[in-house]
Amino acid sequence: MKFTEKDIAEIVAEYYGIEVNVRELSGYDELNFLLTDNTGAKYICKIATEQHGPYFLDAQVKILQHLADTASAEGFQKVLLNLKGNAINILQSEAGNHYLRILTWLDGIPWVDSGSRTKELFHSLGTFLGKMDHALTGFSHPAMHRHYEWDIANASDAESRLHFITDPERRRIAAYFLMMFHEEVVPVMPLLRKAYIHSDANDYNVLVSNGRVSGLIDFGDMVYSHLVNNLAIACTYAMFGEDDPVAAAAEIVKGYHHEFPLTETEISVLYYLIAARLCISVTGSAYKAATGSTNEHHFITEIAAWDLLCRLIRINPLKAHHTFRLACGYPGILGNKAKHQSLEAERKQIIGKNLSISYKEHLKIVRGALQYLYDDLGNTYVDCVNNVSHVGHCHPEVVKAISRQAAKLNTNTRYLHDNLVEYARKLTAKLPSKLKVCYFTNSGSEANDLAIRISRFFTKQEDVIVLDHAYHGTSTVAIEMSPYKFDGRGGSGQKPYIHKAMNPDLYRGNYRYGDSQAGEKYAADILRIVDELKAKNKGVAAFICETLLGVGGQIPLPPGYLKEAYRIVKAAGGICIADEVQVGFGRVGEKFWGFELQDAEPDMVVLGKPIGNGHPLAAVVMTEEIADAFNNGMEYFNTFGGNPVSMAAGLAVLNVIEDEQLQENALRVGRFFLEQLQPLREKHKIIGDIRGKGLFIGVELVRNHLTLEPAVPEIDQVVEKMKERGFLISTDGPLNNVLKIKPPIVFSMENAAEFVRNLDKVLEECAV
Repeated sequence: MKFTEKDIAEIVAEYYGIEVNVRELSGYDELNFLLTDNTGAKYICKIATEQHGPYFLDAQVKILQHLADTASAEGFQKVLLNLKGNAINILQSEAGNHYLRILTWLDGIPWVDSGSRTKELFHSLGTFLGKMDHALTGFSHPAMHRHYEWDIANASDAESRLHFITDPERRRIAAYFLMMFHEEVVPVMPLLRKAYIHSDANDYNVLVSNGRVSGLIDFGDMVYSHLVNNLAIACTYAMFGEDDPVAAAAEIVKGYHHEFPLTETEISVLYYLIAARLCISVTGSAYKAATGSTNEHHFITEIAAWDLLCRLIRINPLKAHHTFRLACGYPGILGNKAKHQSLEAERKQIIGKNLSISYKEHLKIVRGALQYLYDDLGNTYVDCVNNVSHVGHCHPEVVKAISRQAAKLNTNTRYLHDNLVEYARKLTAKLPSKLKVCYFTNSGSEANDLAIRISRFFTKQEDVIVLDHAYHGTSTVAIEMSPYKFDGRGGSGQKPYIHKAMNPDLYRGNYRYGDSQAGEKYAADILRIVDELKAKNKGVAAFICETLLGVGGQIPLPPGYLKEAYRIVKAAGGICIADEVQVGFGRVGEKFWGFELQDAEPDMVVLGKPIGNGHPLAAVVMTEEIADAFNNGMEYFNTFGGNPVSMAAGLAVLNVIEDEQLQENALRVGRFFLEQLQPLREKHKIIGDIRGKGLFIGVELVRNHLTLEPAVPEIDQVVEKMKERGFLISTDGPLNNVLKIKPPIVFSMENAAEFVRNLDKVLEECAV
């Protein structure tokens, strides 16, 4: 039924005996009219339909009447009674009943229009809410016991709307926070106080006058829920657009706690409750957009909500918790260097001393969230080097897959299980058709070890060709074929059956940039080794090579190198092994595998922990011919290689790469990253070379562009300075003078741009 302004004036005159001027206002889900009587007094007329429920409307009336009888009456609308003494008027029509009520007008401007906000204003918001909630401790109404989608207690319901978020990066962030709601909030819900709460102190409902909060309107979202949710909602909207959103929220918390003390448990989940409210909002907006809604109220806070949610993931939750505790007068919870020293001393006593710790000032990382790491001191770091967490730390889909399967079964491959076959099928579908048989292990080292064992059995040869400076793992066999280890400090030297081919380095190698035949020339060094073996009546068991060199210096192979090297080795009867542990699974962007960049096809592919996002999972995939030959009567058994949980993790990673278009992300962000880095080479002479593919990038630092003298220890200073600015990188290369950049492939354009800006400033600070 349509109500005109004239209709409302007549109804008010009939039911209330008041002559008023009427002006229609916009509203979210009720009709709203501004009434002005002959004295200039203003009122709000609200008309609801049956969908709002007369019983719930009665609760809205009762809660305002309750507040009117308390010391906290100031700042709330009063309910106007009609000529019969009733608060709600039933308007009957053929379209159904409508329910009219009139409330007094509150002066003030909405928070959203209040402009620059002071510390005192935030504090006054907390004080106002604390007084209100304290006043409501004696209130109750059965109608408020309802399941409501905007109630933070029901945030898990938002998971069903995640798929409506079309942007993969945003969907991933929302999914992460909803997972953390389940992990951090749900377990302590029984310990959280419950109350009858307003539940919608948003930036349109909070009124401001003379630099303080003067009122709160619209009780349409009220619900019986956890008390702290009322505070969390107010913090959420007040944090919009703030330079330091946690500091703003802390002032609200401080004011609230002064009036109505919070428990330590309530404070501990506030950060995640704020995130949960944002998730409810953004998933709701996405759903409304998908269903074609044109109601502007459905999207009024969408931009601000996404902005805050994306900022929130960069705020260390421990720091937020610590800040909120201090605001309430509770002791802080951040770690300190004394605790670090104690932990490190204990570690040295019971952990092998040659297990190193990164950075001059060691980090104690306590949480990870996609491309971010949080330490115990409250700092947040952009992880630019942990390629093992391929699709991001604690990716919600991977975590759920592991958890669900672990709750059902984890055992070995002596039993049939669907996960094993399903994952092997999906994995081999990503590889050339000849590579169709899988063996699963627990690590890349173990996989490389197995690949060499199979190669030696198949060829009946022992000798293996590797690249100089290469690294292939920690097992005995892997160390033996890793010049990075056996030629290094504490190494046992080169075994007679291991042969080093030239590192095909276009920057400082024998053949350099501009030589169109460099790939073939470097491959000729493998032919040299093959010929030397032939002269000794020996053959080649295998040639193993990373398809982009990691420890060797973050080096993309020269065009044509791998194809020619494989041709030479295969002609000599050897097996060609592509080590994709560091670079496979879409990291290089242009292709899913590094060897595809070279238009080459190996006989075996070795994969490592990134395929399980850090879960102990690795694989060797080979041709049927090689696999059949290895099936010689001796059983191959790996207790946990291919277990159901690992397979679930692997499946989840593959699904995430596809669903979130992460290979495309690696291509797009990687290209942007390299483009942004290139101008730094002209500006800072210490940069000798910038190279890479996708999100596998190396920046080589030198003191002299002619002699290529490595910039060591200058590079260590750069790494430490970048860490101080919140970016974790490390060094690699034979001379330890290459910045290695290989972040989780969820790395964003914003991350790349910030990295480059900070590297520029660090190089200026270091005057290198």
